[in-house]
Amino acid sequence: MIDAAIVGLGWWGQKIVKAVQGRSRKIRFIRGVTQEPESVQALADAHGIPLSQSLSDVLADDRVQAVVLATPHTLHSSQIVEVARTGRAVFSEKPLALKAADARAAVEACRAHGVVLGLGTNKRFWPANRELKRLLAEGIVGKMLHVEGNYTNPNSGAHFSEWRARPEEAPGAGMTGAGIHVLDALVSIAGPVRTAYAHAVLRKPAPDPLDTVTALLTFRNDVSGVLATVRSSAFYWRVHVFGDAGSIEALGENQVVVRRKGSEPETLTYDGVDSLLAEFDAYADAVAGRAPYIASTHEMLGTVAAFEAIIASIGRCAAVEVE
Repeated sequence: MIDAAIVGLGWWGQKIVKAVQGRSRKIRFIRGVTQEPESVQALADAHGIPLSQSLSDVLADDRVQAVVLATPHTLHSSQIVEVARTGRAVFSEKPLALKAADARAAVEACRAHGVVLGLGTNKRFWPANRELKRLLAEGIVGKMLHVEGNYTNPNSGAHFSEWRARPEEAPGAGMTGAGIHVLDALVSIAGPVRTAYAHAVLRKPAPDPLDTVTALLTFRNDVSGVLATVRSSAFYWRVHVFGDAGSIEALGENQVVVRRKGSEPETLTYDGVDSLLAEFDAYADAVAGRAPYIASTHEMLGTVAAFEAIIASIGRCAAVEVE
């Protein structure tokens, strides 16, 4: 059992606690950090998590083996470095960073101190996405030619936090909330992005924003791609991979549609899973050395580099090379 601390107990941090505490047999929270202890005291008491107000407090506790960060985006990189320097494993919610240089600093700190870095990519644990990757490995689509992805949800309005509306914390409209999840999926499928040409349409400000982002992507292997995200429409997830022999489409959490040349489409449906619990169990396995984490640091860095290019492209109204 990995004894961990969770830093940040806002909407998403609370979701993590409820998914993991008392349910996982591999990881548990023995400390919590929040700047607003009064607002979460009942939750902390119910789950047996003592609270403090600083990261340094939990880093001074020798019992803590890993630290989970559910903090504002601009803090992730520096906090990862701070935790890694103590020799503890660290898990960060997405995005790993908003700039590729900061992401590299975080990854390098973990490498230098020999600690496992995890990232909040729970959509990878949805059965549809896992099955899509498995079927791709079987070569069903043939030569990969094109990928598309759309992740849309109403979370920005339903779970508004003031910090999430700040331009420095959430550049690119819905990219830090939903868009980066589908970008992670596309990078995990097609590899590093070479160029991005993106556009954002802003219609209504926080606390219930209505905006859209679309991006044309070219990957380093010459696969083309399209990414889209919409706030705040109904939940929708789609990742579609096209090849010269057919295509595989993941729809929502649990459905996959396989299309082969000369055949009728085949729809496959899978039982649902608690993706947050699965994510943290997998991270505990990585910390314990039982298996590598589902997202490699190479993919983490590739996603942040592509994200930074998309944000730059939105600002310049031009295609941007990924550095």
